[in-house]
Formats: sequence, structure tokens, C-alpha cells
Amino acid sequence: MGLEELLNEELISEDLTGKNKYQVIEELMDLLVKAGKIEDRETCLRDLIEREQYLSTGLENGLAVPHAKTIASRELLVSFGISREGLDFDSLDGKPAHFIFLVISPRDTSGPHIKILAQITRNFRENEIVLQIKEAKTRSEILKIFHSFK
Repeated sequence: MGLEELLNEELISEDLTGKNKYQVIEELMDLLVKAGKIEDRETCLRDLIEREQYLSTGLENGLAVPHAKTIASRELLVSFGISREGLDFDSLDGKPAHFIFLVISPRDTSGPHIKILAQITRNFRENEIVLQIKEAKTRSEILKIFHSFK
């Protein structure tokens, strides 16, 4: 199962408003709550924050992928947002994160969770994809780019 199957326009924010990584994690999680994908918001948020405090999920090339396994989810879930200003995510390269994927999966699974994390990081190594997403103005344009992911 890839991003093209997990994401739709209601799970994408083309302009995140959170001012720090915890606000953005909550904002992306609330997209999933609003879509009816998460029933226990507080448990899910607690698990995400605990995971982020344990080890930052800021990577390189403007990418951050906060993720957690939780009993608050029965399936693999993904949401995505763009921070036009960029956020301090304690990234590996020390640069702000602009592209944030939130990945949530059931506590008792690992295969799909690892596969989606790999798909995201593999595609974000390509500068062309980063530029396309940066230039995208609508959720529809962003979704179209994700459909090209390998």
C-alpha cells in the first residue's frame, strides 16, 4: 500500500499554520480526526508526542516524518502538510522542515509502517520532487505528485 492509496485531498494541508513541530503534529493529526480515521484523539496525540520526544523525526531536504504506532488506529494512516515558512524539527541537516508527513499505524504491525516511511524518504531524495511539491499551489496538484511516487 502506497501514498496514492492512503492520501486524499482532505488529508493534505497546503499551508500549515502551526508555529512549532508539536502544533504541526496536532494539526496533521486533526486532519485524520476530521476525516473520521481516528477515534481516540488524546491517545494518538500522546503517542505521537512521546515518539517525537524520544527521537526527532526531522530528516533532510526539508522533510520531517513524525510517526507513531498506537492503539488509537486500526489501520495505516497518513496525512501531509507544507509549512511555507519552515519549522525547526531538529532535522539531521539542521535546516527547517517544509514538508511534513504524519504516519500512524496500529501498535501490533510493522511491515506497512516501514514500507511507507521508506517510500516517502526514497522519493524525497530526488530534488525534482521537492521542487514540484514546493511549487504546487493546491491539494490536487500535490496529490498528483504523490501518485508519481515509486
